[in-house]
Amino acid sequence: MGMLGRSTWPGLTYESTAYSSSCFLGVSASSPSIALLKKNSSNAITLCIQINPVRRRTSMPCKNWRLHALEKTKPIHLPEGEEKVTWEECKQSLSALEFDGEEADVILSKAYGWVHSPYWGEERTKQVPRNELVNEIFDYMKNLGLSDEDLHKVLKKFPEVLGCDLEEELKVNVGLLQSEWGIKGKQLRSLLLRNPKVLGYNVDCKGDCIAKCTRCWVRF
Repeated sequence: MGMLGRSTWPGLTYESTAYSSSCFLGVSASSPSIALLKKNSSNAITLCIQINPVRRRTSMPCKNWRLHALEKTKPIHLPEGEEKVTWEECKQSLSALEFDGEEADVILSKAYGWVHSPYWGEERTKQVPRNELVNEIFDYMKNLGLSDEDLHKVLKKFPEVLGCDLEEELKVNVGLLQSEWGIKGKQLRSLLLRNPKVLGYNVDCKGDCIAKCTRCWVRF
């Protein structure tokens, strides 16, 4: 629907050849196709603008979404033999936190270097998880006030936590949070749910980057 709009400012008028509800002062959100200044017989300056018709999108582009949805996950090459038995034991511990077999494989693979994880960079080599260590991490985090449901959320965000050293990283970092920032109890639980990667920080560049940003306290 088009209509002629005309507005007068002191010594200045404009005319538009199209108008829509998305126009402000007769100019649409899109760029005008023609803009001309002219004088009329009374020496008033007239700004003539032809507004591009407003185009409404009927739907959002979905090509990229379809490509992403159809993209297949790279196959995970799991350990064999005796190592596979240990792997399956760890999967059983994860199943207690409501992870299915496929999800457990992904978590363990990211934590122990069986698939590439940006968190580790190139430093992680393949390791076979030990169920007793996995359960020790679970027990420690539960002692911090995290429930099974909380652990599920933490592992969804940060599966690599299972590959972090319990004594040298998790306990040391929690100690720093408590002593340096006074973060304890419910505050600590909230922080770990929001940013569980803090459990794996092991460097502090102090502003002089050493290219280990995923594990640096500068993120905190």
